Amino acid sequence: MDGGDFGRLPEGCVSHVVSFTTPRDACRASLVSSNFRSTWDSDSVWERFLPSDCMEVLSRAVEPVGFSSKKELYLRLCRPILIDGGTKSFALVRSSGKKCFMLSARAITIIWGDTPAYWTWITPPDARFSEAAELLDVCLLGIGGKMDVKILSGDTTYAAYLVFKLSDEVYGLNLPPQHSYVRFRDPPLNHNVCIHPQVTGMADPPAGRVPQMRGDGWMEVEMGEFYVENGAEGEVDMALTEANGRHWKKGLIVLGIEVRPKEE
Repeated sequence: MDGGDFGRLPEGCVSHVVSFTTPRDACRASLVSSNFRSTWDSDSVWERFLPSDCMEVLSRAVEPVGFSSKKELYLRLCRPILIDGGTKSFALVRSSGKKCFMLSARAITIIWGDTPAYWTWITPPDARFSEAAELLDVCLLGIGGKMDVKILSGDTTYAAYLVFKLSDEVYGLNLPPQHSYVRFRDPPLNHNVCIHPQVTGMADPPAGRVPQMRGDGWMEVEMGEFYVENGAEGEVDMALTEANGRHWKKGLIVLGIEVRPKEE
């Protein structure tokens, strides 16, 4: 790959070519070609990998994000940063540069969430956000959130995930299963999900509709997915409910709802 006509191209041309790939492809190319390797740190390359509204998002960061190059900034944003007063987080998918957002429990709607008899607000020691909502006792569970799709990456299939934990005193969350939906333009598809690992009354639940462990020590369950076209406008509506059982529930600790590209 180092020889031939391509090896004689000016560095600027090589940078331009690399900028039309993905971060993953550029990384692979840099390992096998000295021409690509010389452009690996180029700001012109990493400028293309960063989202066009990157600086606007950075202006909303809780703490300043320092960087000396666009590559350093990109790699820093592959780890979540808090924005909008600490009620949301933003990150990039390392391999593609596509955007991920998470709404904290304070940025979503929890039925009776501000009623101390039903929910209490706690400060988990290992959480992305400073607050989480802990369920004390309810017979009607309702959690939902909305997001403007203009802030998401275009030409991308996204999924929404409820991020949570269960306390040691959990009960009432394994029967009957909960219901979830994600609605954007098309009529919502309702899903049976269960936020308790010991699923009851849910035959052969599909992957993702039962709790999955995350790398940060929390659990998540997929609420549904949706597709964002380039230039799409409107809000995506996400919800998880359980009201049919009419029985009391306790022990759910809600950190928030994360919206990220669906894994291929």
